[in-house]
Amino acid sequence: MSDVAAHRGLAVRLAYDITGSWADAEEIAQDAMLRVLQADAVRDERALLARVTTNLAIDRVRRSRVDYVGPWLPEPIATGPGADAAVADAEEVELALMVALESLSPIERAALLLHDVFDFSFDEVAEMLGRSTAAVRQAASRARAHAQARRPRFAHTDADARALVERFAAAALRGDVDGLVAMLAEDATLVSDGGGKVSAARRPVVGAERVARFLAGLSEQFAGRVDVVPLVLNRATALGVLVDGELDHVHWAGIEGGRITELRIVRNPDKLAQARAAFARSA
Repeated sequence: MSDVAAHRGLAVRLAYDITGSWADAEEIAQDAMLRVLQADAVRDERALLARVTTNLAIDRVRRSRVDYVGPWLPEPIATGPGADAAVADAEEVELALMVALESLSPIERAALLLHDVFDFSFDEVAEMLGRSTAAVRQAASRARAHAQARRPRFAHTDADARALVERFAAAALRGDVDGLVAMLAEDATLVSDGGGKVSAARRPVVGAERVARFLAGLSEQFAGRVDVVPLVLNRATALGVLVDGELDHVHWAGIEGGRITELRIVRNPDKLAQARAAFARSA
């Protein structure tokens, strides 16, 4: 009797970790589970499911990013109480790691995840990816070092960090450019993902003054219509920005040395279903 349904969490997590899209992850996991159920003489359902999921996810990434408009950021997903059981406690969906994974090739990403997160041996990963064991070991090592070097801090678990983010949000709502600059690192970077569906910066905004003026411009555009609520998304405290009571976008702040070093803003409406559900549960 097949036990493939027991491994749904593996398929959903792996697909999301590779694609950064929850909608894609659910679809890929369902497809992969069906393919495993239809396969003949399966010796290890978990390994086969991981292999099929990985290949489907890599293919989806290669096709979906070709015509994407502007910067691409992972789809925010709810974590913690009330979240999908597959990812409620999954450490690897933390925003910092998801952002770092985006700097890797799909093969490097898969090699790192399959070995370091899902505990497959390098021999098993090599078979899944159609590479030699030595090549997979090297890809995972390279990916691990690269991801660690690019991993920003987004958690905001301590009181000082939370207070800084709250002050920053208040200054942004006021359009207080000087107040924002005072809390930003000199080389602060803002990346916004609108996916061509809504207005967003097509390129990263770099420098404290430019970032502050960009945020002040948003505040002026939505003057009197905005509210901000904290949400736990991708194992980090995010700010959900409401416009006329509807969740319009989500942003996370990376912090180092008591200043905000980067902002990641997701405004693409196709990526806000999970965040909107998390807001509905918190309301």
